[in-house]
Amino acid sequence: MSIVGIVLHSLRQHALSTAVTAASVALAGGLLLTVWVVKTQAQAAFTGVNAGFDAVLGARGSKLQLVLNAIFHLESSPGNVAWQDFLDVQSNLDVELAVPIAVGDNYHGWRIVGTTPDLFLKSEYAPGKKFELRLGGNWFDPARRSAVVGSFVAEKMKLKIGDKFHPFHGLVFDEQMQHSETYVVVGVLKPSNTPVDRVIWIPLEGVQRMSGHGAQADTAVSAVLVKLKAGSALAGFQLDTLYNKQGNRLTFAWPIGRVVAELFDKIGWFDRVLTLVAWLVALVATSSILASIYNSMNERRRELAIFRALGARRTTVSSVIVLEAATISALGVIVGFGFYVGLISIVTRIIRSQTGVVLEPFAFDPVMLWEPVVFVALGALAGIVPAIKAYRTDVAQNLTPRS
Repeated sequence: MSIVGIVLHSLRQHALSTAVTAASVALAGGLLLTVWVVKTQAQAAFTGVNAGFDAVLGARGSKLQLVLNAIFHLESSPGNVAWQDFLDVQSNLDVELAVPIAVGDNYHGWRIVGTTPDLFLKSEYAPGKKFELRLGGNWFDPARRSAVVGSFVAEKMKLKIGDKFHPFHGLVFDEQMQHSETYVVVGVLKPSNTPVDRVIWIPLEGVQRMSGHGAQADTAVSAVLVKLKAGSALAGFQLDTLYNKQGNRLTFAWPIGRVVAELFDKIGWFDRVLTLVAWLVALVATSSILASIYNSMNERRRELAIFRALGARRTTVSSVIVLEAATISALGVIVGFGFYVGLISIVTRIIRSQTGVVLEPFAFDPVMLWEPVVFVALGALAGIVPAIKAYRTDVAQNLTPRS
């Protein structure tokens, strides 16, 4: 019988322990793959999302809070920006497009954001990609109480063209805070796989003049999305100096990707902890391979002695044990990809529902190559200790009939 045949025979003979040990390896492999891919994919996805703009101008405060609120529609607004400040940045010669937004209302927990049609008609959420409406839809009329609904909101709330709804005051849904104004859905956005999909969009004046928003609301906005002209390499630095260093009222969050990267710097310790946990699980799984095979050695002494008596060398017998351990680990790695598919599907759905950002979990990542190699190598290492024990098996002693 060949070495491979001997290994397969042993795996079948100890099927239960093989299955349990391979399952522990599979869980460790699936967890490590999920942690690693989510970490790399999330950082790339979030730092790459900017809604087609280079910067955000907002009230004095945290740049990260400003970007999370204006671009990702998370967090609360740090404050208001005077209408004149919007006009000033809009008229800057280095600014190609400036779009004001106003926040402060929701519909059953989904954010309602006021803006101008320029957000959809003059910007690209990705190079060469503009926002589009589903068949039969129209962009909202700034002079009417009309709304364009993001694709994800429309899916979850079953909103369609012609439906009417009442906004609720605040960012957290409270049925007692319903506004009297009624809005009509005139369009539903096609999926863009950006945070825009999670928002209900209405005219800027709709939020500014909503009942209960105060007298100064119609003269201010929550933030201004800014796109710089191509070729204006110094524009960002100049505006950063103007607002952040020379001024003391406003914050210019630029560039958006670098600001978001600060978030990952702050939670980097969490990624490292998750990765460490995954590796610890991998070590425990590897140890289970060692324990499983080592504990079976007493049962296999006579079998190994017979192999030796039939002419098998000590190195051949020990190689069988190492190969068996590596095979168990390889089986675990294969099943681990199934665990990965299940885990990553759940995680990506949660991230999409909470942020609107869509990950590409099945796009190639180098970890998908080196992780199986590392796990099989760890399995082979785990087989060395029982292999040494097999190597030292005494043929004469173990061939003696047991009384």
